Amino acid sequence: TARNDCSITPLTPSPSPRVEVRPRMACPFSVVIAIDFGTTSSGYAFSFTQDSEAIHMMKRWEGGDPGVANQKSPTCLLLTPDLRFHSFGFAARDFYHDLDPEEARHWLYFDKFKMRIHSTSDLTMETELEAVNGQKVRAIDVFAHALRFFREHALKEVKDQSSSVLEGDEIRWVITVPAVWRQPAKQFMREAAYLAGLVSPDCPEQLLIALEPEAASIYCRKLRLHQVIDLSMQPITNGLELDVSRPFDSSFRQGDRYVVADCGGGTVDLTVHQIEQPQGTLKELYKASGGPYGAVGVDLAFEAMLCQIFGEDFIQSFKAKRPAAWVDLMIAFEARKRTASPGRTNALNISLPFSFIDYYKRHRGQSVEAALRRSNMNIVKWSSQGMLRLTQEAMNELFQPTISKIVKHIEELMTKPEVCGVRFLFLVGGFAESPMLQKAVQKALGRTCRIIIPHDVGLTILKGAVLFGLDPTVVRVRRCPLTYGVGVLNRFVEGRHPRDKLLIKDGREWCTDILDRFVSVDQSVALGEVVRRSYTPARLGQRKIIINIYCTATDDVTYICDPGVRKCGTITLDLPEPLPPPGAVGGAGAGTPERREIRATMQFGDTEIKVTAVDVMSNRSVRASIDFLSN
Repeated sequence: TARNDCSITPLTPSPSPRVEVRPRMACPFSVVIAIDFGTTSSGYAFSFTQDSEAIHMMKRWEGGDPGVANQKSPTCLLLTPDLRFHSFGFAARDFYHDLDPEEARHWLYFDKFKMRIHSTSDLTMETELEAVNGQKVRAIDVFAHALRFFREHALKEVKDQSSSVLEGDEIRWVITVPAVWRQPAKQFMREAAYLAGLVSPDCPEQLLIALEPEAASIYCRKLRLHQVIDLSMQPITNGLELDVSRPFDSSFRQGDRYVVADCGGGTVDLTVHQIEQPQGTLKELYKASGGPYGAVGVDLAFEAMLCQIFGEDFIQSFKAKRPAAWVDLMIAFEARKRTASPGRTNALNISLPFSFIDYYKRHRGQSVEAALRRSNMNIVKWSSQGMLRLTQEAMNELFQPTISKIVKHIEELMTKPEVCGVRFLFLVGGFAESPMLQKAVQKALGRTCRIIIPHDVGLTILKGAVLFGLDPTVVRVRRCPLTYGVGVLNRFVEGRHPRDKLLIKDGREWCTDILDRFVSVDQSVALGEVVRRSYTPARLGQRKIIINIYCTATDDVTYICDPGVRKCGTITLDLPEPLPPPGAVGGAGAGTPERREIRATMQFGDTEIKVTAVDVMSNRSVRASIDFLSN
């Protein structure tokens, strides 16, 4: 019950985190490998610490799409009917496409599966993902398969480039996640990496979780003029003239503040940074924000449009019976989607797979052409070559909802007092390549800030993730996304505390369920800053202290049962047998046992929350773990 939950009394309430200044660490690894695990495409890059200026991008892989020149590979995974790994990326797509339709129904094809981790509110190790054929598999296994694939490819490439023999513990791995992901999702990624054999759970520091827009920011702050496109320098067609007299500085100056909008396949992630001089470290000015407004939204709008024309029941049935042809259709749309631009006057053609046309005729007894005519969809035409012709209006309609969400989000962020007056906006991520998005952002925000796009915008995060792995101390101050704390007992104060929270214990009056805050939402926390609390076991011989952690998105809460407060994780402190006091005869039972004190130290300044603990009496380190997944 909640009452027993709170039988821990903090011995030392420490209101503010203390800073432990740490020297800049020499990188103990000889190579850093970063994996950018994206919703629609993924890739890896690496760098040797001896020659950290050179970032090696993964080699171009077999396969590839017309019109998509990219060093990344589509995030698709294919498992055999008996759930063994078969292939990843273009290879998975091509093999799946070539399967006989009857056979394909037994194979498990996954794409865009990363978004499920974002949308699942109660993520655990048992959360399942559905393949295109409807079959379900544990999500952690799907992620581990993909990471294992990257591990093998990356290691092979690193070994080819390396003169010396590489040991496993010489590699630091970095995996990128959206900044808007909650703690459970970050831990999920870490567990998947352990499962995939990237690193051992005994060496957690060998794996870093990097935040995508943060990685992009680390890369962007180094950019020079010739490496970027400045949208405000582009000729403006709608007659808005901009002040072009201020060129983008060849590099940032002290105190410069900027927003990074990472527009990916699944999420859009906004981060606001300031460059601190002379060290050139970064300080976050406002907590990460964003949401599921990535380019996938345009694909979903296309699917909804098909449902409107051909009927939802038909589309669902076609997906189930002809999964490979459905994937083909979406790939065809994807390639055209990239060429859509606001100034375009001619229609975009998307060829419908023959099996779609055939299946529709058999099921509905009429042609696709007739369906189009009947649907009153004037913005989609039929071409005699068997293609859907999407007019410019149709394309606008598909892009509009997603793009307007992105623009609205950036505009809202720009009104925050911490962000007011920021003059630079970097657009990064795969979706930032879209002229539709570029134009919309420029139109909405071009008057107030310079909108800058790095040349290799799809690889910005990957390169930044490598830089982060080489020196994780570069981001010095972050903002807390949530308020975190634990439930405690405080002395009961008549008139201030409600009667239903009164607990009488050993003749003393206590108030239960009070939230003892570790950190507050949007609080600035520097690297190395720690929050300390001391806990004492409730009874002798206790082997574990388990402390529930609560979180909330607002700060005006008093009790752990207030609305908006939820239990989000647990801290477990393993208590070893206490050492007998010196001179005591007969071991642990001798003498009066001291009240044992376990001092827990928590860090909130990193990309993940960390905890360590020490048994004060013996000064021995205590096994401490923090878990957000088995909630």
